[in-house]
Amino acid sequence: MGALDKATWFKSSHSGVSNGCVEVAYTTRVVGVRDTKNRVAGRLELDRAAFANFLSALK
Repeated sequence: MGALDKATWFKSSHSGVSNGCVEVAYTTRVVGVRDTKNRVAGRLELDRAAFANFLSALK
């Protein structure tokens, strides 16, 4: 069982009712990212520091 198997996934409130976005889940160690339209296709798992760096690079 993975760290995100029981995590709560959510999408940005800015995405409205659209399914064309990504979902994010947080645990104390890991942040997961997955495609809203294709949830079973897999997910990206990053440690929290790597996710913070990823967000910083996007800005």
